[in-house]
Amino acid sequence: MSIEPEKKRESYEEDTAVSVNGHQEILQVEKRQIAERRLVRKLDFRLLPTVVVIYLMNYIDRVAITAARLKGLQTDLGLSDIQYDTVVAILYASYCPAQIPSNIALNYISRPTLYIGTCVVLWGLTSALTGVTHNLAGIMACRVFIGLPESAFYPGIMYLLSRWYTRKELALRSAILYIGLLFSNAFGSLWAAGILGNMDGAMGIAAWRWLFYIEGAITIFVGFLTMWLLPDYPHNTKWLSPAERHLAQVRLAEDAAEADQDSQQDSIFEGLKLALKDPKVLVFMLMCCSQLLGLSFVNFFPTLTATLGYSTSNTLLMAAPPWIFTAIITIINARHADVTGERFFHLSTWWWVVIVGYIISLSTMKTAGRYFSLFLMTSGYCGCALTLVWVANAVPRPPAKRSAAIGLVNGFGNLGSIMGSYIWKSNWGPEYHQSMIIAVCALVFATFLSFVIRVLLVRENKRMERAELDLMHGPERERVEEAAKLEGISFDEAVRHRMGFRYLY
Repeated sequence: MSIEPEKKRESYEEDTAVSVNGHQEILQVEKRQIAERRLVRKLDFRLLPTVVVIYLMNYIDRVAITAARLKGLQTDLGLSDIQYDTVVAILYASYCPAQIPSNIALNYISRPTLYIGTCVVLWGLTSALTGVTHNLAGIMACRVFIGLPESAFYPGIMYLLSRWYTRKELALRSAILYIGLLFSNAFGSLWAAGILGNMDGAMGIAAWRWLFYIEGAITIFVGFLTMWLLPDYPHNTKWLSPAERHLAQVRLAEDAAEADQDSQQDSIFEGLKLALKDPKVLVFMLMCCSQLLGLSFVNFFPTLTATLGYSTSNTLLMAAPPWIFTAIITIINARHADVTGERFFHLSTWWWVVIVGYIISLSTMKTAGRYFSLFLMTSGYCGCALTLVWVANAVPRPPAKRSAAIGLVNGFGNLGSIMGSYIWKSNWGPEYHQSMIIAVCALVFATFLSFVIRVLLVRENKRMERAELDLMHGPERERVEEAAKLEGISFDEAVRHRMGFRYLY
């Protein structure tokens, strides 16, 4: 069957009909595995490098202010310590609440590539404008308006990944995305060291201002590339063939035994309502908040490294190795989580490694011990990388609920970053004992909450075992029927597939 390249198939139903009638052969056993590997490889090579680079720029732009502080930003703008802490925290005042409506709306935006790309351009522009500020009001305004477009990225990309990858593929891809954050802390420090060490006074401009100009300009360029490189959704991505789009939909339908689409009842507000009524989502929100409070050292990492007593350039260079180490073990941890399907221990174990790092820092100010503790502290992000993966696994359908849940968890969770901005007070340094004790308590509480989630999911699985032979009605039946149509099987066969679905815990 010939397919006219000019013809657009924007609706889910139209693309499905074309695929089922003209490309059903791709689902034959002898061709399926080859086609699926080719599809996943194509996604990996195009989607993952793009989101890693965006996340790299996202965090470099967000935490550039901590590196700039070492080269005179606070002095030049005449900021007190409490004013500087407020400048760091104010970003989250817009970043946190904006994530929820942004992610809910993303489920109904047909071209996420344009939406996310535009947001990248806007935060790059605002970051560059930070370099022209001369007072508290100016830098506060820039920080607020960086937070707004940045709010669309991480939860939005996590939702987009969940629309393309199965449960057993998602953890590794999420970890690869998180490499952008880890590399931003590693190479962002190296990058900052180069700019701050060599650009001071160039054209009569302070080095910290050059830092914002250069990073902002690169981010704008990356934003425009994003609009072309990222995929949209499985039913309307133009750089996939109709058969590949159909296969992408079938993979997800098989993974959860129901179609990855909303029923007519799953409106934008219904998805939010469903997420808020789910106790798992509420516990996830508290867990994420407590986790990020416990890991809030990230925004002050150059300051902590400076307690080792070296020069500004050496301090920034020494900040890189702990994050490179963490990037490596994050990939290993995520790969193992995918293979085993386990979540609780792959998150919470690393928080206890961080606690050990805090205990070492509380016990000594010797350079070797203190520097080793930084490696243990950064390893906590191995678990953090899987947080939204676990949310997507625990709230798989409908997509409206999943997108709302991801936005709620990450948005509310970043309140921990706001609180964390105030616990690393300069007058508590260089020991920062009070800061670390607060962080330890937060991670213990996060561990308890993650165990509660595990218990809830175990109970859900047992409930499904008892109820899986019951007749399905309403929106749930609609999604199973749609999955059956996609896979070319009967409704009864789709029900039997559904009996195999279990939450990952």
